[in-house]
Amino acid sequence: MHIEQFDPVADASRLRACFEMFEGAKPEDDPNGPPMSLPGFAGWWGIGWNSDPRETWLATDDGGEPAGCYLLELPELDNTKTAWLLPVVAVSRRRSGVGHALLRHSAARAARAGRTLMFGDSAAESPGAAFARACGARQGLVDVRRVLDVAAMADGHLRRLRESAEPPAAGYSLVSWQGPVPEAYLGQVAAINEAMADAPLIPGEEPAYWDADRVVAGNRLIIAQKIRQYSVAARCDASGELAALTQLGVDPVFPEWGHQGLTAVTRPHRGHRLGLLVKVAMLEQLAACESQLTRIITDNTDTNQHMIAINAALGFQVFDCWVTWELAVADAADQS
Repeated sequence: MHIEQFDPVADASRLRACFEMFEGAKPEDDPNGPPMSLPGFAGWWGIGWNSDPRETWLATDDGGEPAGCYLLELPELDNTKTAWLLPVVAVSRRRSGVGHALLRHSAARAARAGRTLMFGDSAAESPGAAFARACGARQGLVDVRRVLDVAAMADGHLRRLRESAEPPAAGYSLVSWQGPVPEAYLGQVAAINEAMADAPLIPGEEPAYWDADRVVAGNRLIIAQKIRQYSVAARCDASGELAALTQLGVDPVFPEWGHQGLTAVTRPHRGHRLGLLVKVAMLEQLAACESQLTRIITDNTDTNQHMIAINAALGFQVFDCWVTWELAVADAADQS
């Protein structure tokens, strides 16, 4: 087997091979999840959610046929001793040693970059989870995915939620935009992302560092993915600063699905039901702008009780669970 690095931005044929293996494995690896378009996959592998440096590698057999691939993210602004790994093995090549070969190869690359820990995730009951356990990986945080059936919401439900949130949110106004974050808000959106620092983390994981440049990188991602991105924020009338933000994307290739992104409230402005207010306003906006939208998917760490309560009030139902796995780079390199 041959494992070769490639540029996911410049090498469309190898990227497509990885995409086809990733989507082809969905029935086994993520049977409940929404589909992903090629532009969505290309943006993820080429730019990434947090603009972290990355490596992409394609494994082929002696006949040149794709057997597997992996994406290795190497943070440089935070968590600089860790690496995030997504290995993909073609369904037809599973249980033949490809996964262990990819793990060993990626561990060597992580070690070369000075990393000591590797993280990854998988559906809780999936081939990926079985592989992680077999490799000796330790289970970390559990994320619970939830889905909102938009059509099933009762008439007047959003209005009643808005009315319950508006009195404690007196002194705040809603602002919204579509597409990339406007330049005037870059620093404030970075600050709201920083507010996620007190969200549950994997033991030993550092909160993500955010600045305006990282928000700009996020803008590049949604442009590359061709996502229709919606943002609703709550602004403090007294100070003019953004206090809360929720973001959601719709892939035009699969407009029936909405993908919930960030929802956060900065610490000085908590306790005013701003999280609920901005999410209700988002759903009202989507009803006007996305006529084909039927389902919205979100995920929260199972200990994030505040956001779980908001999602439950909106009508989100538990979908499935995903597990984060941790493995020392030295142990990953020693796989047989």
